[in-house]
Amino acid sequence: QVQLVESGGGLVQAGGSLRLSCAASGRTFSSYAMGWFRQGPGKEREFVAAIIWSGSYFAPSVRGRFTISRDNAKNTVYLQMNSLKPEDTAVYYCAAVSGSRYYTDASRYDYWGQGTQVTVSS
Repeated sequence: QVQLVESGGGLVQAGGSLRLSCAASGRTFSSYAMGWFRQGPGKEREFVAAIIWSGSYFAPSVRGRFTISRDNAKNTVYLQMNSLKPEDTAVYYCAAVSGSRYYTDASRYDYWGQGTQVTVSS
């Protein structure tokens, strides 16, 4: 069982930056692929980014603006968001799935955090 707790959301002006953190419980954090998803008002949950041992992956809408990293010693994954736009406004969720593959399909992830709100004002 893995428990995930996100933090770092908030209100920021367009063009600003935020860093989200996701702290995970458990001793096998390094064996999980970690992903970030978001769900905007009236929208479906969508893939944002993922990180596995071999690299990181991003949705086209955030590529070049967002970076993802992990600190296995701290059982934490981060999402650095730069050049934020109003359309990035959403609840951001951290997710985990055991193994070395990442997925853009939210249904493939086994564990989810409670989400953290990011609001970007114009």
